[in-house]
Amino acid sequence: MSPDVFEAERGRLTGLAYRMLGELHEAQDVVQDAWLRWSGAADEVRDPSAWLTRVVVNLCRNRLTSVRARRTEYVGPWLPEPVAPSTDLGPLDTAEQRETLSLGVLQLMESLSPAERAVFVLHEAFGHPHAEVATLLDLPEATVRQHLHRARDRVRGRRRFEADPDRTADLLARFLAAAAGQDLGALEQLLADDAVAVSDGGGVVSAARRPVEGRERVARFVAGLARQAAAATIEVGPVNGAPGVLVRVDGTLTVVMQADFDADTGWLVRLAAQLNPGKLAVVEAA
Repeated sequence: MSPDVFEAERGRLTGLAYRMLGELHEAQDVVQDAWLRWSGAADEVRDPSAWLTRVVVNLCRNRLTSVRARRTEYVGPWLPEPVAPSTDLGPLDTAEQRETLSLGVLQLMESLSPAERAVFVLHEAFGHPHAEVATLLDLPEATVRQHLHRARDRVRGRRRFEADPDRTADLLARFLAAAAGQDLGALEQLLADDAVAVSDGGGVVSAARRPVEGRERVARFVAGLARQAAAATIEVGPVNGAPGVLVRVDGTLTVVMQADFDADTGWLVRLAAQLNPGKLAVVEAA
């Protein structure tokens, strides 16, 4: 079977593996492993899309064990690698598909078991119905429904994040204006009572070693970041399929932030700030 068949699937498979693992280089390694398996079995495959999906998901489920063991030794909170806007990560047509690429949602997926994460990603990001997910994962359909229910509860709780890119960009601009003025009162008015800020420095650069929780604490945390970035260039741009903030000092990318806003109130509920230079290099290298 022609290599073109695999290449036509590569972006979708990379997006699937990235959502499963939260690291682009790990996702690309998985897709390369899938290519090697495909090369030896392509002539016998009747449904390339389903076969490749099953292979990639199983490779990711196996790799999650070693990846998560490594993350237990990580210094401070772990956040995913941001990806460049040019990276093909599969469908982004629906709110659910865009949401599963959010830095904050990817981090929340770390609480899921490999099976729960696979079910959540296949159903929410790629639109596979329950019966198809059951077939792909070789699980009873009732188990798939249970996994999906638990995954939704852990990732989203009772809050739906704002999914409209234009409204998100507007809320983000208001947030940045308040941060730039280091106006704690204005910042607090834009934050939910239970707002959380997570920053990932990887032990390489200064960052909060624990999540910052609560409206007042998050406001002070953001004001502190704004003081540090006083001489930086700050812009709103695409980050993982949605508007985000890119901070550069002397042309070097130093921070990538993404905020999740409550769809009903417009309050910021979760801020993810990636400061680890090694992870930011993934964006700059693309």
